[in-house]
Amino acid sequence: MQFRDLAFVPPQMEHRYPSNVHILKDPLALTLLARACEKGCVQPQANRMIGELYRALGHYVLAAEFPRTTLSVPTRMIDHTPEGVWQGQALDAETKTVVVAVARAGLFPSQVIFDFLNQLLLPAGVRQDHLSLARQTDTRGRVTGAELGSAKIGGPIGDSYLLIPDPMGATGSTVSKVLHAYEEGQHGTPRKIIAMHLIVTPEYLRHVHDQHPNVIVYALRLDRGLSPKDVLDLLPGER
Repeated sequence: MQFRDLAFVPPQMEHRYPSNVHILKDPLALTLLARACEKGCVQPQANRMIGELYRALGHYVLAAEFPRTTLSVPTRMIDHTPEGVWQGQALDAETKTVVVAVARAGLFPSQVIFDFLNQLLLPAGVRQDHLSLARQTDTRGRVTGAELGSAKIGGPIGDSYLLIPDPMGATGSTVSKVLHAYEEGQHGTPRKIIAMHLIVTPEYLRHVHDQHPNVIVYALRLDRGLSPKDVLDLLPGER
């Protein structure tokens, strides 16, 4: 009975961005992320930390966003008593999910989430697509967007959850290019689109909200970097 209704709201900071933006408030994840970003962090430590961070991020996303069903599972005690059955809410293992592997930075996070999903859902319903994106720069070397080089999309995404694990949400151009690739290929409309980032910027959040207001964003850290002090004194997104 006590596991019948499991409302789950991830710990997140207060902000003035749209309600589908979730900037998590997790001291453990922030500790790992700080160590992963510090000068001198090299392999294999970097991948170990990023793997742990994306498993934590995957936990929050799946628990908060994915559909559930009621399970009735015989436990080891069933050999001793007919009451040895656990009943309660759990993730619906039949949920169809597509994980996007964005080359380069998103390749390893995508693999972590893909493996994580296959532990929890039916593998037949979990797919990994691959898109190769490169930065576009102007004559001064400033990043102006992203260019799609190639894509390996395994089929329709209708009725699926589309996950985009990409460590840095800087400008929003990567998410835009990914979604345009699916739209241009007429692959259908997913049930939810969830972008999963370690760090996001205000510029990224503005772009994604303006261009793709249906995208749900999860991030471990917001980087307001060089914003002036009077802006930093306000709630994120207030100005």
